[in-house]
Amino acid sequence: MRDEIVSYRDMCDREGIQTLQRGMNYRLRTSYSVVLMSRRSNAPYADRILKDGETIEYEGHDAPRRDRAADPKSLDQPRLLPTGRFTQNGLFAEAIEAYQRNERDPELVRVYEKLFNGVWSDKGLFELIDYKFVQSGPRKVFKFHLRATEDSQPPLPTEAEIVHRRLIPSEVKKEVWKRDKGRSVLCGQTDHLHFDHDIPWSKGGASITAANVRLLCARHNLQKHDNIE
Repeated sequence: MRDEIVSYRDMCDREGIQTLQRGMNYRLRTSYSVVLMSRRSNAPYADRILKDGETIEYEGHDAPRRDRAADPKSLDQPRLLPTGRFTQNGLFAEAIEAYQRNERDPELVRVYEKLFNGVWSDKGLFELIDYKFVQSGPRKVFKFHLRATEDSQPPLPTEAEIVHRRLIPSEVKKEVWKRDKGRSVLCGQTDHLHFDHDIPWSKGGASITAANVRLLCARHNLQKHDNIE
């Protein structure tokens, strides 16, 4: 599971685009789509990680605000544009429906999570496997499910086991970033950083507190792999 720290500029350069502002980007690249997520308290959408620790629930996006039109937050999230073409919600939903009809493989989606202004986490590739169009207050919103792309997935945990979830909570990342001063704890490098489990997740290491998470540069993270130091 990737969790590499990148700047906004690095993120745009990786995707070969000058600016990356839209949260949902169907087939931004020829082989995968891109979404930008946030679990910060002021985030405009309710993105979250489910209790299995491997699945992201990503909320669809609102209609654009137009002059003298109703507040987009009061309207159902749209599947179609006024022209009849699909919105990003519609493109993602169509891909899921085709996958569920066994007409194609699941769409691959690269996920970036906003940590702070200008600082993002590249979470790697996920499979777009399901969605629901559900009531949320006075309106309906899309809830897309993205599953981590790994050969094997752990069973759903009990509440007592949730401390071993792999995806690191945003509040833990913030605490680790401040504690380690935005540098690799082994060499002091400030570029190409990753959030690393001190005791690997595969060997029972927890993600829920900063005690088992640290910053490592890419070189030291790859050298360590799943070894316990």
